[in-house]
Amino acid sequence: QVQLVESGGGLVQAGGSLTLSCAASGRTLSLYAMGWFRQAPGKEREFVASIVRSGYDTNYGDSVKGRFTISRDSGGNTVYLQMNSVKSEDTAVYYCAGKRGEIFDYIWWGQGTQVTVSS
Repeated sequence: QVQLVESGGGLVQAGGSLTLSCAASGRTLSLYAMGWFRQAPGKEREFVASIVRSGYDTNYGDSVKGRFTISRDSGGNTVYLQMNSVKSEDTAVYYCAGKRGEIFDYIWWGQGTQVTVSS
């Protein structure tokens, strides 16, 4: 089992920056990749970004490309989401997730952290 804990959410002004963190614990050797998803009220969950734990391959959702950057620490157990030039539409609960393989679904999820962008 893998546990994921997010931190760093809060209130940020439009155009500003915020960094989210996700710390993995437990059977972290089972992790292949970690990702960020978000869900705004009344909307479906949306893919934000992902990174392979043992490498540096990254993927981004179209709505955040060029503004958000996902990275990891050297041990691969902490993942960061640097959010720049935030917009009101970035307001959502952000969830960290993990999966055990490239073709697998994300099965481990954090509790979520709220990000609110004020205009």
